[in-house]
Amino acid sequence: MAAFNKFQSFTKNVAEGKINLASDQLKIALTNVAPVATNAVLADLTEISYTNASTRNITTSSSTQSGGVYKLTVADLVVTASGGSVGPFRYVAVYDDTPTSPAKPLIGWYDYGSSITLNAGETFTTDFDQVNGLLTIT
Repeated sequence: MAAFNKFQSFTKNVAEGKINLASDQLKIALTNVAPVATNAVLADLTEISYTNASTRNITTSSSTQSGGVYKLTVADLVVTASGGSVGPFRYVAVYDDTPTSPAKPLIGWYDYGSSITLNAGETFTTDFDQVNGLLTIT
């Protein structure tokens, strides 16, 4: 599994109540251009075309706190290419699709090490950590 990298603005957006991890719609963005930690919103990324891609919506499994540690767990997401290819992409970014100010704030990203292209009928699974969660806040 690829390692999760946090965008710096995520911390401020959570602290100021602009991101509600329990109820907002999280999504993935696919890009072949390396994100940087100082990217703040989806518009800062160079996304690929999603014409032939299935849904990019993330399903939240649980949003819990125990002993002062918050954990967000989400279901694995399978993207399927249908009617043509999808990609190439190397990075999968997670963002919040709900807020309007800032619009589509970034949360974090994964680097899969090399570019991936899905041909029609092929799938790509973003394997989110079901034990430790997508992220924890301590």
